[in-house]
Amino acid sequence: MDFPACALTSFPLLAGLEALAMEQKGYRRGSFQSATSDEDMLEVAGASLDFSMTDDDPPLDREMGAGFSSYNGGGMNGTSTMMDFLEEPLPGVGTYEDFNTIDWVREKSRDRDRHREITNRSKESTWALLHSVSDAFSGWLLMLLVGLLAGSLAGLIDISAHWMTDLKEGVCLAGFWFNHEHCCWKSNTTFTDRDKCPEWKSWSQLILGHGEGAFAYILNYFMYVIWALMFSLLAVLLVKGFAPYACGSGIPEIKTILSGFIIRGYLGKWTLVIKTITLVLAVSSGLSLGKEGPLVHVACCCGNILCHLFTKYRKNEAKRREVLSAAAAAGVSVAFGAPIGGVLFSLEEVSYYFPLKTLWRSFFAALVAAFTLRSINPFGNSRLVLFYVEFHMPWHLLELVPFILLGIFGGLWGAFFIRSNIAWCRRRKTTRLGKYPVLEVLVVTAITAILAFPNEYTRMSTSELISELFNDCGILDSSKLCEYVNDFNSTKGDDLPDRAAGPGVYTAMWQLALALIMKVFITIFTFGMKVPSGLFIPSMAVGAIAGRLLGVAVEQLAFYHHDWAIFSGWCSPGADCITPGLYAMVGAAACLGGVTRMTVSLVVIMFELTGGLEYIVPLMAAAMTSKWVADAIGREGIYDAHIRLNGYPFLEAKEEFSHKTRAMDVMRPRKSDPALTVITQDTMTVEDVEAIVSSTTYSGYPVVVSRASQRLVGFVLRRDLIISIENARKKQDGIVSTSVICFTDYCPPLPPSSPSVLKLRSILDLSPFTVTDETPMEIVVDIFRKLGLRQCLVTHNGKLLGIITKKDVLKHIAQMANQDPESILFN
Repeated sequence: MDFPACALTSFPLLAGLEALAMEQKGYRRGSFQSATSDEDMLEVAGASLDFSMTDDDPPLDREMGAGFSSYNGGGMNGTSTMMDFLEEPLPGVGTYEDFNTIDWVREKSRDRDRHREITNRSKESTWALLHSVSDAFSGWLLMLLVGLLAGSLAGLIDISAHWMTDLKEGVCLAGFWFNHEHCCWKSNTTFTDRDKCPEWKSWSQLILGHGEGAFAYILNYFMYVIWALMFSLLAVLLVKGFAPYACGSGIPEIKTILSGFIIRGYLGKWTLVIKTITLVLAVSSGLSLGKEGPLVHVACCCGNILCHLFTKYRKNEAKRREVLSAAAAAGVSVAFGAPIGGVLFSLEEVSYYFPLKTLWRSFFAALVAAFTLRSINPFGNSRLVLFYVEFHMPWHLLELVPFILLGIFGGLWGAFFIRSNIAWCRRRKTTRLGKYPVLEVLVVTAITAILAFPNEYTRMSTSELISELFNDCGILDSSKLCEYVNDFNSTKGDDLPDRAAGPGVYTAMWQLALALIMKVFITIFTFGMKVPSGLFIPSMAVGAIAGRLLGVAVEQLAFYHHDWAIFSGWCSPGADCITPGLYAMVGAAACLGGVTRMTVSLVVIMFELTGGLEYIVPLMAAAMTSKWVADAIGREGIYDAHIRLNGYPFLEAKEEFSHKTRAMDVMRPRKSDPALTVITQDTMTVEDVEAIVSSTTYSGYPVVVSRASQRLVGFVLRRDLIISIENARKKQDGIVSTSVICFTDYCPPLPPSSPSVLKLRSILDLSPFTVTDETPMEIVVDIFRKLGLRQCLVTHNGKLLGIITKKDVLKHIAQMANQDPESILFN
């Protein structure tokens, strides 16, 4: 059952949330189907979802298929042949239920065992050697396929979005599938009139026969709003009806998945198809959102789907997450045309486990994806992005002052946006607005379109706006931003001296100031609606507008006051001193850094966009200033804030735990709680174990020598117990309710009349991670972070005392930060 969990939807830690969860509610006694209760209902994306259905515990391994029936504690008596549970693994054993955390240690151990077995067999025959080589090469082949698919989809999205964006303003008579720019390529119009070619007709020209006058303007205005509403309506209906997971950015959920959490269907084929289609529609509607964040989700969907072609990735969740880290790098690579920046983004921002091997494969996947997109050439300019620019003039040391001011602005904007957006998302869940996602999308789209059309800088797509703001004015530029007073006699190439601003520049400044105000506020309400929505482009647009405004102001100041001390040394009359486009680029980096708190990857992405190494220092200064200012106001970036808002079990590796508490303060059971539920190694019957599993909702059970000694033997997962007993009753002769379950190699002798013994040593984890009761919690937290544990057992002098789960650690961290753990984890 697919149900929505987009970046801004409330996401409780449900009953059955983690395999490590030890406090679940609402299970029927004698049944593993959860009871219907108010806590089982979750309202997401305007639909009430009932988690009391049997889909809550699906057979996750497709290969076990129909053989897995609903377990009711009574089991089935089988008459099949004997099955050796020690040597032949059962289908489904070792897999995870939905909304569980994987066991990184066990997954890596299983992969090492698999690799060791393949290596040993490779010495036996040529076929085994070939299998070993193909297994080693499969990772690179998978990266090749991920890069090809991600690059192809990105090209398709770029071309489609560009065409549909222009469709709001008119249509090409030479072929309706051409966008405005491509339509005019073969026109004989002059360069200055290149946007007015006869092949392209506005809607007023097409319907009325002319494009001048008030009525023509009103008709174009009306068609613009209607197309925007149609695109956004179709997008939200497709998301709501077919793939609710396709909404939002996807990066908070991908960060959570890469940390080991399982959300079935979030990276599935339906999500990929619907997200690709609706991303085009959402971007074309003119909403204040971008496609860069969702492209990371699209690339990760490609990686997850292609993993099913290779056994070692299909059956190992830890290995699959290595592929997803590389896919995220490929997503950023095609989003910005920045392969190296994509790799660094995956390393800095989204990945939880990033070994050196994953670094190489991420680099290869990003390379293939960028090459594929370059081959498609979606913008017809041999560039990977619409706003690629090149600056030729160096910057001066004194310009670091305005660059740092832009960094301060970016940090303030980032902190303001995060607080406002989180407050609005929290309000969305508590008001009736959250129950009407379609209405919300239509209202925001209508407001955006009505406000955007009169201003040419908000009417154009955000990528085109950023491209124009980054642009360095040349001789042939006809933009209002380049309408300076030309009182010079000659120029050398494209290097124009600083000039007095003409009326067009002043008009553009007013329009950009209005566009800035609109973008600042409308983005708060747009990000998080039930359509695919990225945040990179809107954030960059806000910064680019602010940067261009500041750049033109400094340029005019230098032109009119070149004799001031701060200008006299380096900006003489007639020289090209100030590049306003550079200020726009620095401002874009500052605002994006303030929202996401990226630093290294942000700088690399921005310099890959410009192709200029000499601008790294201004970008670094703005990015670091932005991060410092934003961190001073609030520590969390936008993605971490949404992870906390949605209650995902994510242990942030960047934050230190400095409180002096011990494992015994956090473990359960507490003094007032009932004793810890355990299973003995060789004295309990099938009926006894079924009674424990039916009467409790824990996700696993410690196995001890005896209840009296409490000496720890190992740990067994609830899911593995259910599957093993179910299969034994079906397929192993003599297994009945009075059969003894034995978790050891040698079972104690039983009377001849006793039923067969069920040996389950193969599903027992004989090396569960343990700490003593006096272990400082800062060490325990580090263990959970660095080893990716689901649970940790607590002992005292070798005797089992209790258990600490990942949920316990998260709740304890929240309590130490004076936050309500229940409101955070069960939001």
